[in-house]
Amino acid sequence: MRKYLIIAACCIVLIVGGFWFVSRQREQLVKHPEGVPVLPAKKRVLIPPEKIIDYGKLKEESDKALTELMKERKAQYGIDKSIDMIVKSDESIKVGDKTVRMKKILDEIQLKQGEILETDLETGAALEKIREYGIHVVQPSDNIWDIHFRLLKDYYEHKAIQISPLADEPDHFGRSSGVGKILKFSEHMVYIYNLKDGKLETDLDLIYPLTKVVIYNMGYIYALLDRIDYKDVNRIEFDGETLWLPAEQ
Repeated sequence: MRKYLIIAACCIVLIVGGFWFVSRQREQLVKHPEGVPVLPAKKRVLIPPEKIIDYGKLKEESDKALTELMKERKAQYGIDKSIDMIVKSDESIKVGDKTVRMKKILDEIQLKQGEILETDLETGAALEKIREYGIHVVQPSDNIWDIHFRLLKDYYEHKAIQISPLADEPDHFGRSSGVGKILKFSEHMVYIYNLKDGKLETDLDLIYPLTKVVIYNMGYIYALLDRIDYKDVNRIEFDGETLWLPAEQ
């Protein structure tokens, strides 16, 4: 009798197990019908929090961590007051109540230069190296010439070279000095962004206080300045488009 009970129990287990297996197979067929490819789950792209460099906090020194960060970044270039902020291309800047991503500005610059914007189709991120840009917030009575001249003096003071306040003036024959030629060429090396209108400014002469910023590509600017031996600065030539440096001796 006991033998028959064991056999009956085994049969019940097999029957129940069979029903469970068939039901699972049906569920799979419903979820993934035969002939329909199973699509892999989409990757979740983690968007990092926006990094904002706030000019107001820097000016008031109300954010100690941000102030120290900016000092460190400026120290790498040996500059101090001529540039307000050193900002990376994946960060944003805030001036007053206006916040703008550097990527937006740089995309506009690339389009202005006729460059193609390459984008990662999966993440939507721009395919470019993270670069650093110097930002000067335009103040009352500022003009583009003086802005460039302050940066040039800052650069050379770090190299223990004092530049005369009149170094940018023409000589008594009316010919431009070497420093003057560098400053004139600098107009082709920077961009002005109008924070109020949200677009690049084309007229360099119309600079309104606290609504515009001057943008320097620090790598580009310093690559040029590092090639200039200041003792030969007056041998520099500028034809309106190209700056010609003296040949190395």
